[in-house]
Amino acid sequence: MSARLDYAAVAPGAIKAQYGVHTYLEGCGLSMTLQELIFLRVSQINGCAYCLDMHAKALRKDGEGQQRLDAVAGWREAHGLFSARERAALAWAEALTLVADTRQVPDAIYDEVKAQFGDRELVDLTLAICSINSWNRLAVGFARGPEPDEQSRKAAAA
Repeated sequence: MSARLDYAAVAPGAIKAQYGVHTYLEGCGLSMTLQELIFLRVSQINGCAYCLDMHAKALRKDGEGQQRLDAVAGWREAHGLFSARERAALAWAEALTLVADTRQVPDAIYDEVKAQFGDRELVDLTLAICSINSWNRLAVGFARGPEPDEQSRKAAAA
């Protein structure tokens, strides 16, 4: 399926503003590995193939191990693979991403993320979660998918 609409071409100012948030996040002090893990998990929840492809590649490029990438969706059961800080961030990301279904963020999740992150870091983490949710909705809504590599093209044609 081809993309329904080239949103960047239609509304370049809006996309530039969205990239401005990303630029802020790159310099906010949260590690890019943590942010990319969050981007990957939120994209899994939202079913955004374009963002899944992008953020898995970014993590691999930065030296992230395949075992952790494979375990992000099941991080709660992946004992010993994620730090307490990463686990708190992943729980926070899931709670915020699913808030339309749950209508709340449990106090226990907030308390844990607050124990791991300072106030400024928590705002930045929340902004990162909001940002990837926004990008996911653009890509999913307008059917933007990843560009298949050669191996994927061959597998899809078989």
